[in-house]
Amino acid sequence: MSQRIDFTSQDYFRNPAAGIEKLRASGPVVAARFPIIGPVWITTTHELANRVLKDSETFTLRRNGRVAGLRWWMPGLIRAVADNMLMMDEPDHTRLRSIVDEAFRRRAILAMEPRIAAIADELAAKLFDHGSPADIVESYARRLPLSVICELLGLPEADRPKFMAWTGRFTRLTGIFGLLGLFPALAAMRRYLAARLEAARETGGEGLIAELVRVEKEGGRISSREMVAMVFLLLGAGTETTTHLISGSVYEVTRNPQLRDWLEEDWTRAGLAIEEFLRFVSPVQFSKPRHVRRDVDLDGVRVEKGERIMVMLAAANMDAQVFERPGVLELERRPNPHIAFGTGIHFCLGHQLARIEGRCALQALFKRWPRLELAVPEAEIRWRPRPGLKAIASLPVKTRT
Repeated sequence: MSQRIDFTSQDYFRNPAAGIEKLRASGPVVAARFPIIGPVWITTTHELANRVLKDSETFTLRRNGRVAGLRWWMPGLIRAVADNMLMMDEPDHTRLRSIVDEAFRRRAILAMEPRIAAIADELAAKLFDHGSPADIVESYARRLPLSVICELLGLPEADRPKFMAWTGRFTRLTGIFGLLGLFPALAAMRRYLAARLEAARETGGEGLIAELVRVEKEGGRISSREMVAMVFLLLGAGTETTTHLISGSVYEVTRNPQLRDWLEEDWTRAGLAIEEFLRFVSPVQFSKPRHVRRDVDLDGVRVEKGERIMVMLAAANMDAQVFERPGVLELERRPNPHIAFGTGIHFCLGHQLARIEGRCALQALFKRWPRLELAVPEAEIRWRPRPGLKAIASLPVKTRT
């Protein structure tokens, strides 16, 4: 019997812990119907989340070349952008990840922190340039990671408004009809990225796009189709999820002044706070679907070969067997073995970047506007009804004088 939990409802997003407990009461892995994906098993525990994500022999992203999350009716455009490392099993995953791994190593990302902090300061200073209240999502949380990833890729600053419009369309993906409406933006973005790659082939340049072209010229470890999909992934994954981490963190701080006071006492605590925001907000709620390669017993539940399974990261991060009082936001939580970035071979490539952007975003915003507060009652805050992501639609704020 499939569980009928609406993972896109406002009730769920406002209090995910309650929905997760209801789901977990049905078992460690439950049958459900997920929007767009269809029938799928969903894990509800931290232990099973780790097991499924780390066992790529049993749980595979592709079967006979077909991605588990793609449906037969989806057009070739969707399949083309899905040719990225996030959707690959070994050995293709390692082949593609190794090309960009160096740019995301800890030392390289730490070297970017002063620039990230400067961008955050600049955006925070301009927050109310167009009046009050201001929307944190569009004016701040989306612009910071977009600016950073565009610089990392080597894309012109003048082109960023295009990406604001395109990525805004992605956020509105809520179902089949939303997916159909996404195609024009996907097509435009794909054409643009292909053109930037071609320009790098002709004139060179700086950034990851130029690095992909260099790799292509030196030995062809990546195809032209994979290059477009790679840039598409980095641009999308490098902005969307961090946007929701920042906006979700700001929401929690503005509605809990004691959290802001605790941070302002010592901003070196920001790193600890971001780990708890990652766990509690869980911007990415689910993993990508996986095919089951063989019959398997998952804590007493038989899952059969050919079925599909998804890891519920949000449920793993709310597991009382691992986290004391999981439904409570505790910025001083130690240890904090959350899996907001996944685990196994697909552990998020940009985890260091997201952490730094989150820290810089909070510090710049609340240092500039220490009296920042919600401009509407909490009950009016809405989340986008998008399955798999916890994304605040709009977060109006004002500052007390």
